Amino acid sequence: MSYKKLYVLLFLILVSLLFAACGNGVDDAGDEGIDAVKLEMYSWRSEDRKAYEEIIDAFEKENPNIKVEFQPYDSTEYNTILTNSLVSESGPDIVQLRPYSGARTIADNGYLVSLNDLPGVQDIDSTYLDAARGSDENVYGIPLTLNSGVIFYNQNIFEELGIDPPETWEELIEVSEQIKSKGITPIAQGGRDSYLLSIFHGVVAPTAYDGNEFVKDILNGNADLTDQRMMESLDRLEELEQYLPEDFIALDDNDAQALFYSEEAAMYINGDYRLETFEKNIPDIPIGVIPGLASEVGDQPVVMNWVDGSFGVVEASENKEEALKFMEFMASKEFGQIFSDELNRVSAVEGVNAKNEVVQKVTEASEANSTPYLMLVHFGEGSPSTKSIFEDSIQGMYLGEISKEELLEEAQENAEKVAEEKPEDLENKEDDGD
Repeated sequence: MSYKKLYVLLFLILVSLLFAACGNGVDDAGDEGIDAVKLEMYSWRSEDRKAYEEIIDAFEKENPNIKVEFQPYDSTEYNTILTNSLVSESGPDIVQLRPYSGARTIADNGYLVSLNDLPGVQDIDSTYLDAARGSDENVYGIPLTLNSGVIFYNQNIFEELGIDPPETWEELIEVSEQIKSKGITPIAQGGRDSYLLSIFHGVVAPTAYDGNEFVKDILNGNADLTDQRMMESLDRLEELEQYLPEDFIALDDNDAQALFYSEEAAMYINGDYRLETFEKNIPDIPIGVIPGLASEVGDQPVVMNWVDGSFGVVEASENKEEALKFMEFMASKEFGQIFSDELNRVSAVEGVNAKNEVVQKVTEASEANSTPYLMLVHFGEGSPSTKSIFEDSIQGMYLGEISKEELLEEAQENAEKVAEEKPEDLENKEDDGD
């Protein structure tokens, strides 16, 4: 072989090696080999990882120069982790925000980017956006879904016992008594994590305190938490104790779910978001849902609901432009449909239709007659919040350490104290396991 041919051959080999080294820009690179911008995204929903991987994949196909890393943490540790990262400015680009006071506290401390002018944001229902506003009324998060507090029930157990799902408080007691007489725990309930108890209260309480009428009275200053209607709602919690697992205050939510999975318990009370968990873990057990209790048989049930978390962009992020691009995607119908389909949830995005029949049922009931999750929506501020005082005191009530009267008096005193004080700094914001 001549030297000339040898040089040509070596040149071609060198060129091919260079192309191989450069690659085609797919792995950690975008179009034309440009390095992709990497966004870190914090969440407290580790159980939703698979769904968010689907969501992120759809986004990255449309935005190959942006890579999003979903980083979830334990729910009860999330607030502390998020606070530390924001204060030190060493954290993520995108963060999941607790609703209402949780988002407002972070926004008011200047850690978030306003999303007011982001395409799609103003198309979202304003009541959803209210859960992600700062005190300046600007929107700082893209809300995900409207949660509802519901009663799940095992259809097999109800059919075997010949029992119809209860519609009213009186029927719930009757059904629970029938189930208990057969050696089955009527309601799987954990109480070790106190936030579970305020959800538990929020589901069974509305028809005791007349739903929205009581909420209006509270907001107008015509009633407070020591009102007799609140006392009647605590009477219900006291009456239900005999239908809960033995030593349920020592059980966490996983323990309660295990009782429901093993069919040792017939009902389970929590947010409708647990539907996805059940369908994943017990696909062979048909699960029914009671959206809420009605005042009378045949009436519309009163559904307790609240806006779930939202996602916002961190002000200190070095990649705000790309993070806002992801926020724009989260405000789109494409995102909303994937979110609803993958997680069996009601999307906050207009025009998204849930495919799951149970989700459709809860949605229809909520649209017909709903009331806010009183403690979270209206008493979630302060350090400690009145919500945390209330639910911690419910633990004490069940343990015989505090009376119902004392419980309500302490909650009201804290509500008055919070109303007089300025909002706490982010560093002083307490954890909330919701």
